[in-house]
Amino acid sequence: MVMDLGEMGSFIKVWLSVFLSLCYCYALAKFVRKGIPRLVCVLPIVCLFLDLPLHLASIHLVGTTAFFIAWLANFKLLLFAFGKGPLSSDPSISLPRFIAISCLPIKIQQNTAPKSHYQNGPEKTKKSPINYATKGLLLGLLVRAHDYSEHIHPKLIWVMYCFHIYLMLEIILVVAATGARAVLGLELEPQFNEPYLASSLQDFWGRRWNIMVTSILRPSVYEPVLAVATRVVGRKWAPLPAVMGTFLVSAIMHELIFYYLGRVSPTWEITCFFLLHGMCLVVEISVKKAVASRRFQLPRLISGPLTVGFVTATVFWLFLPPLLRCKADVRAFEEYAALGTFAKNVGHAFISNGGQLQDIA
Repeated sequence: MVMDLGEMGSFIKVWLSVFLSLCYCYALAKFVRKGIPRLVCVLPIVCLFLDLPLHLASIHLVGTTAFFIAWLANFKLLLFAFGKGPLSSDPSISLPRFIAISCLPIKIQQNTAPKSHYQNGPEKTKKSPINYATKGLLLGLLVRAHDYSEHIHPKLIWVMYCFHIYLMLEIILVVAATGARAVLGLELEPQFNEPYLASSLQDFWGRRWNIMVTSILRPSVYEPVLAVATRVVGRKWAPLPAVMGTFLVSAIMHELIFYYLGRVSPTWEITCFFLLHGMCLVVEISVKKAVASRRFQLPRLISGPLTVGFVTATVFWLFLPPLLRCKADVRAFEEYAALGTFAKNVGHAFISNGGQLQDIA
């Protein structure tokens, strides 16, 4: 569905509801003690945030909103209920910062958290504007290349979709975080660290792909499961069930996001994708433990292509098919075309009216 005034009105209403809900949550910290009492007060907002994306139809608006509030905000609010996470790290946090940190991929400068088997700790890599400008240009070229898709091999189109998803996610998240940093002076949370350079699955999922999700899954899922598993199987092997638990939760959240996008019953291919990667990561960690004393390590020249090849093959097999069945690609390009048409109309109106914008039909 192409974005129209009705859709933009729904978008404004959704985010007004988010704003008011987060104001309510901010007030809770002043009057309700952390733990079960605060959790009971927060759960209605969590349910509301799960419902709000259903009021949007544009694939870009619903996808971004679902990620920001149904995933990021909800997980941060659940941590907040127990006095943990980024919303509880600063007792004197202001309301604007509380709202921004709740639902945007940003954070306040903090000391580096201890490293885990799931996350090796995001590297503090500050990318230059040229880096993002180049990626924006590549995204534009990929969108333009879609006009010639009938002349391109289907498998090559799927490769283009992989790059499209990566570039679009990085640019959208960086724009949102940069805007918050410019207004509130908050540190930009790194989102991606060149995932195509990953040397292992642990490197890909823990340090390079969607680092914001990794950083929120670690305290909300990985660490609690790790604590329980340590008492059951011991400290040495506890990271393995913790990794599987983390990938299971990630799978469920991705199924939810895909439901928001397509409004069709899940086929569980996305769940299979994440559980497969979780199991492979468990095997990788186990092998590393077994050969650690021998200091054996595959050369990066071999491990890199193997990792990227495995990720790409499983994306083709399990991730892209449900995305394409809900016509996400068709709807996305329709919205790009509508946005391009609108921009042209604005430009023509601006020129024809001597540099003054008037009503645009």
